[in-house]
Amino acid sequence: MAEIIQKDGTWTFDGDTVRIVPGKDKGVSLLRKALGEVAVPLGALTGISFEAGRRSGRLRLRLREGADPLLQITGSRLGDSSDPYLLTVDKDRTGVAEYLVDEVRNALLLEQVEPGPVGRYLLPGPALPITVSAGDASVTFDGERIRLEWNWKTEESKSSGGPRTLALGEVQAVEWLPSAGLENGYLRFLTSRAPVSTPPKYDPHAVDLYGFRKDPLMALVGAAVVARLPHPRATAAEPTAAPAPSLTKAAVTTSGTADPTARAAASGDDHDALLRRLRELGELHQAGILTDEEFSTAKRAILKRL
Repeated sequence: MAEIIQKDGTWTFDGDTVRIVPGKDKGVSLLRKALGEVAVPLGALTGISFEAGRRSGRLRLRLREGADPLLQITGSRLGDSSDPYLLTVDKDRTGVAEYLVDEVRNALLLEQVEPGPVGRYLLPGPALPITVSAGDASVTFDGERIRLEWNWKTEESKSSGGPRTLALGEVQAVEWLPSAGLENGYLRFLTSRAPVSTPPKYDPHAVDLYGFRKDPLMALVGAAVVARLPHPRATAAEPTAAPAPSLTKAAVTTSGTADPTARAAASGDDHDALLRRLRELGELHQAGILTDEEFSTAKRAILKRL
């Protein structure tokens, strides 16, 4: 068990799941507090890193593409303060952060987690029902219906039609964009695949965002809806692992991660399977595919299981 407790939150890793609990400090963003506890399964991760700084460091989780509906809708546009997968670490806790990084990396290497995109969501998204008020509207989603209610800031041409209710089945896609500079952001529910030319301030299926503190919360509504729509990669066959008797040079990438098409046939933590993995890693190290550091890290992880 590896755990780090900071003002921003607490991260715990038990070998299978990284559990993220937001802190209660007043500096913690509204999005993190509203999202609450997040459990990230090992299979949803593609990596973890720690960046040391003069006064503090940053611990960051990297998720596989398509694993999280929140990242699916926000992409890289979610600010660091609202990013649930980023933790500010005090300088005196650097050692703890590095230990957690080692434990997660060991588990990824030992379990040979595939780093590529996935064809289904591995995280459930924000809890339901969810209601957020920001910009020119309040939006409620209960899992079946999306209701948009307007406020005094809404353009008359948009609010004159009254509140709007959309059935989940009507929604084809969801767009979220934060405000930047003088440009407003928005949350938009698309009912067809055709591009929309109507500005969000006049679109009855969109929320116009002005750049205030609550704006990022609308991303949670969007993520809750996206989590219940067909996955964008669902039409393509998700990569599957083909068993192989042992790992060869072709089975390992330059980073030392096992290729999904050549995973070891043995699985689980039984004694013989772990010994086979240890021998395979030794062969890869002798062949120069794994560096000394990568081999030592993987070896320690296997010996722990033994």
